[in-house]
Amino acid sequence: MNIETLTQELKEKLKTLLTNSYKDYKPQLEKDLNNFLKTSAEKLERWTILYANGDINEEELEWLLKSQLDLVSLQTLQTAGISKIKLNTLKNNIIKLIFEIIINLISKPK
Repeated sequence: MNIETLTQELKEKLKTLLTNSYKDYKPQLEKDLNNFLKTSAEKLERWTILYANGDINEEELEWLLKSQLDLVSLQTLQTAGISKIKLNTLKNNIIKLIFEIIINLISKPK
């Protein structure tokens, strides 16, 4: 398992998710997203390794990822007046996408 591959795939897919819905805020959202990934990188790497080694299962991985929900700071969208409901939905979609990327990366044949 290559952590660089994980990080790159996360960046690409999360940027696509955010910018497809909020094109007008792309540069600022990329900054918010990079801050989140930088803040969470060590934990994501550790949890991915634990999952890959079978030390935690999918449910535990999902729970750990959801614990990061508050760190997903979409300050740009908050400032733009996007509703809390939309922000929370977007944050949940980000965590869900991270979960799916990790699961797919680990389950790919090596």
